[in-house]
Amino acid sequence: MERGDFDALSALWLEDEISCVHPGWPVLSGRGEVLRSYALIMSHTDYIQFFLTDTKVAVIGDTALVTCTENILSGGPAEDGGELGPLVGQLVVATNVFRRTSEGWRLWSHHGSPVLTDSAEDEEEDPA
Repeated sequence: MERGDFDALSALWLEDEISCVHPGWPVLSGRGEVLRSYALIMSHTDYIQFFLTDTKVAVIGDTALVTCTENILSGGPAEDGGELGPLVGQLVVATNVFRRTSEGWRLWSHHGSPVLTDSAEDEEEDPA
């Protein structure tokens, strides 16, 4: 995703029934829908970097559950067509389910939910 390599990202997913929930999106089902969503995101994102924290992995047989916090920094094109547009930070908690295949571990399902944080507006509210 960070390299913008759609083919490499596609190869991470299982060939059969998969699902994905991006923050604020409905459930996407099937390889076509899921991969189209990543193509759309990649086509509108000039820069993206993930800093993963709070990572936990549980493996049972040929299934793995990976949870983490994705600290995402991203930016799109500048409105005037110049350099990279403003960078935006986002905090997402993610659950990823993998299955072991003969080709290695492949992603079966991804679910990302935004983390709601207190805004400066909330801190400035008058208690009266």
